[in-house]
Amino acid sequence: MTKMKTQCLAMLAAMPLLAMTVPVQAQSVIGSGVPASTAENSQERSIGFIEQVPATTALVILTHSAEVPDIAGLSAAERRSVESAIAAEGFEGKQNQSLKLRGIGERPLIMIVGAAKPDDKVPDWRAAAGSAIQKLMKEEAELTVVGAPDPAAMADAALGLALGQYRFDRYQYDVEKSPASHKITIAGAGASEAQTLWNGRYKHLAEGVRFVRDLQSEPASALYPQSFVERTRAAFAGISNVSIEILDEKAMRKLNMGAIVGVGQGSTRGSRMMIVSYRGASGPPLALAGKGITFDTGGISLKSNNGMWAMKADMSGAAAVMGATLSLAKSRAPVNVVAVAALAENMPGANAQRPGDIVRTYGGKTVEILSTDAEGRLVLADAVQYVADRYKPFALVDIATLTGSVGRALGNQYAGLFAREDNVADQLLNAGEKSGEHLWRLPLHPAYAKAVRSDIADVKNSGVTDAPGASAGAHFIGYFIDESLPWAHLDIAGVDWYNSARPLTPKGASGFGVRLLDQLARDWKAE
Repeated sequence: MTKMKTQCLAMLAAMPLLAMTVPVQAQSVIGSGVPASTAENSQERSIGFIEQVPATTALVILTHSAEVPDIAGLSAAERRSVESAIAAEGFEGKQNQSLKLRGIGERPLIMIVGAAKPDDKVPDWRAAAGSAIQKLMKEEAELTVVGAPDPAAMADAALGLALGQYRFDRYQYDVEKSPASHKITIAGAGASEAQTLWNGRYKHLAEGVRFVRDLQSEPASALYPQSFVERTRAAFAGISNVSIEILDEKAMRKLNMGAIVGVGQGSTRGSRMMIVSYRGASGPPLALAGKGITFDTGGISLKSNNGMWAMKADMSGAAAVMGATLSLAKSRAPVNVVAVAALAENMPGANAQRPGDIVRTYGGKTVEILSTDAEGRLVLADAVQYVADRYKPFALVDIATLTGSVGRALGNQYAGLFAREDNVADQLLNAGEKSGEHLWRLPLHPAYAKAVRSDIADVKNSGVTDAPGASAGAHFIGYFIDESLPWAHLDIAGVDWYNSARPLTPKGASGFGVRLLDQLARDWKAE
């Protein structure tokens, strides 16, 4: 054997030993480590108020009839042209009706938009303005909105403009951005009072909705429990009368929060519970609890791939309670609220919980896990017990993208409402009517409560055959809430994401719940 062959054989023989002695380095970076974007969403048009109508701007006329409103800045010739177009097109001022006119006077555009509701109730100035701005996203001109008859209507129109022009484009590199250098002004008598209304409340309400839409739209690679906490903490920075409490997994284990920790135990990203309190009034708070599953694969009970991408928005409930509290706090509303976000990522890792496991919750009650894909009710079980015990609220509302069955029952026009007491349901229904985020009450029948009981634990999180899915989920959460505490459950699984644009909501994340809960907190005070 030659010397060369001997050396080669010796090297081959040593290779297994080398493999044993050189440690394999585990990947230390969670995710790719390369951010998909460092940009912000593109700039949008600023919104302001003026008394007089400029002579040369593009004009958006809001109306609830075929009559052209009395607009001081509209010349006689312009008015005649608009009236002729209305008559020729059969425009009646109804919602979703609009006319675009060009070549009239010195204005680059005149657009007439309907605001009349089908039921002849008060015109919807929000929806009319939101619809208009979506149709004019690429219009390269300064816009003036007219026709809103009073300061309140003008402030409503401003809210519609702010919500309607929302866009989430920070990950789009090679697309044309909509123009934002040209502002929008809402013109009319009472502009100063409208500006006060906008600055005092509606601007902050829009900010709360947009904050939630941003969180819903982010990919799970960017938004996970800890980053949710960081972004929310940053949003509340510097706001007075706000306190924040964060529970990490170590703290939650000490508190026996086995349900929320169990949901996240298969993920490399740890679970969190975030509690934000805003005290703008005395007395006990209204508690708002939100499901915050930053991504839901279903865990070991793995979902199919079809539509799984949308599970990045399974934290919409948690985002909504934070967005509503942000709106209330920034507007210095005279209310006392505490919002809790139950945050976890549901992944099928080697340490993931299994069907058949039993978990212990904060209050000592136990849950049999029959499906790891029924995880939202688990994180809420710990959240509602904790906030009720530690913060002593006068009422509690939880909100969650909980069940597909609620979407099949109600479609995308209503969120499901469950409440034990009629007066509690009425509070929510009234807030939904005022805010435009509508609810439909569904049953909490006593028979359904029995259906969620387990043979070997207190309750089971799935496998309920004797109750509708949405009702079973509501009863499961209600099991962890004392019957003396006024409580409601909102299932928003059908309204958190829209596949087509609406007047106040471009296609995508809806931000549902912020306007509703903001209104609820302002109207529902501790007795």
